[in-house]
Amino acid sequence: MLKHLTIKNYALIKHLELDPSAALNVVTGETGAGKSIMLGAIGLLMGNRADTKVLWDEQEKCVTEGVFFIKNYKLKSFFKTEDLDYDENTVIRREISPGGKSRAFINDTPVTLEVMKKLGGLLMDIHSQHETLQLANQTFQLRLIDAYAENQTLVEAYDVEWASFLKAKREYETLASEAEHLRQESDFIRFQLDELKKADLTNGEQESLESELKVMEHAEEIKSRFQAILETLTRSEFAVQTGIKDSRQNLSAIASYAPQYEALLQRLDALSIELSDIISEIENEENKIEFDPQRSEIVNDRLSTLYRLLKKHKAADVNALLLLQQSLDEKNSITSNLDEALAAKKNAFDAADQKVREAGKKLSSSRQKALQPLCKQLIKLLQTLGIPEANLLIDHQTTEPTNTGIDKIDILFSANKGIAPRALASVASGGEFSRVMFCIKYVMAEKTAMPTLILDEIDTGISGEVSIKLGNMMKDMSKKHQLITITHLPQIAAKGDMHYFVYKDNSASKTISNIRTLNTTDRVEEIAKMIGGEKPSKIAIQNAEELLRA
Repeated sequence: MLKHLTIKNYALIKHLELDPSAALNVVTGETGAGKSIMLGAIGLLMGNRADTKVLWDEQEKCVTEGVFFIKNYKLKSFFKTEDLDYDENTVIRREISPGGKSRAFINDTPVTLEVMKKLGGLLMDIHSQHETLQLANQTFQLRLIDAYAENQTLVEAYDVEWASFLKAKREYETLASEAEHLRQESDFIRFQLDELKKADLTNGEQESLESELKVMEHAEEIKSRFQAILETLTRSEFAVQTGIKDSRQNLSAIASYAPQYEALLQRLDALSIELSDIISEIENEENKIEFDPQRSEIVNDRLSTLYRLLKKHKAADVNALLLLQQSLDEKNSITSNLDEALAAKKNAFDAADQKVREAGKKLSSSRQKALQPLCKQLIKLLQTLGIPEANLLIDHQTTEPTNTGIDKIDILFSANKGIAPRALASVASGGEFSRVMFCIKYVMAEKTAMPTLILDEIDTGISGEVSIKLGNMMKDMSKKHQLITITHLPQIAAKGDMHYFVYKDNSASKTISNIRTLNTTDRVEEIAKMIGGEKPSKIAIQNAEELLRA
């Protein structure tokens, strides 16, 4: 339920706030005053796109914010899935900057428009001309049937099987389409695999061999420099090691005179030990250095093999060759067992096909049971709303499984006696279309916890006694669901628990669209104007008072 709405800097609206009733809210006003503009702003909370052209003041950002009481909508799982903070009084906010940047927030957490669209669709249902046209859409019609039949569990079960079916179908068809290609490539795959296996590759060996080769190629220089180092450290007349030994003897003679001398002696001892260790390692490395022409040839041959394979397969390193070898091994395994793999995929596909058909049959059975009761109820409601000869039936056919099930339906309608029902789009007028849609909304309100329902001039083409009946039906719906309806009919305006009047303010340099809540006196005057024009007669005022009393 929408508890509070704030619109700032949108189209003709500079600043608008309202606190709708939990029941029936009516919005009236002259044509062009901004009633539909308000709906456009609300549409922003449902993820609709907008640009900077909607800004009343192009230097300021547009803000639309709705506070919704969502305790009864069972939406905790949605908030958990989207990693959002749940609050029974949830705030949805949309901002559009002068630069055209759009930002969306749910309980002050930034979200994508897609997430906002999901939640907005769960909290608000805006009836518009576009939605009326959707009534002829197959998917839309099936959703109506499922809502009426309370098929949510069956629909979810079918969706699971449909997803499994698509996966199994895709895997089988992919393997089947690749099978011939794999068979043709099998010899080449085996040849490449054998070549890589014969190379007996080891990850990291390229770097190791290149380092070894570099040492062999510079053996003479390395040996010479090691000898020079050893000469400096231990073999010359003034060797470093001899100097450290002499220094130690001198320091040892005075170490007992002061603690700091003892500490210096310990550090010199550590240095002597470390130097001895370094000299030992250098001697070992120097003894290893020996140019081996045979080993050099082996290393060069091995590196040539690696470089050739790297170039041939356009690989960055030996690890990439090992990954290629693994991939070729998998392909070879598939080609070697292709018939068995195909059979396994086909069996999985057939099993998934059977399961999705079984789930489809259960869903279809429930749908078909709902068709006749729904038609009867809709016909009765349409007759109440001034189409006495209304006839409506739902044509049903069974199809191959699709994402919506195994059903194809078409709502057929006739408003005139003796005229066979035909597709809605070809026989219904605008007013009849609106009435059919309203009757569907009315039926759905009995079956589901519908969100805030916003009706934009759904009373098109209706007048007189029918409008009173339509208003009564709205009043009845509002006992369970919050309704906001934009209307030009006094009979419906009089039914509202709260009445809002939208008007233009031209007192400043730029037109502003405002809205105000009407008290009882104001409502009489407004409804009288809807009946009798700008200067209503006493009779119009009396009629307005009568409508309000009724």
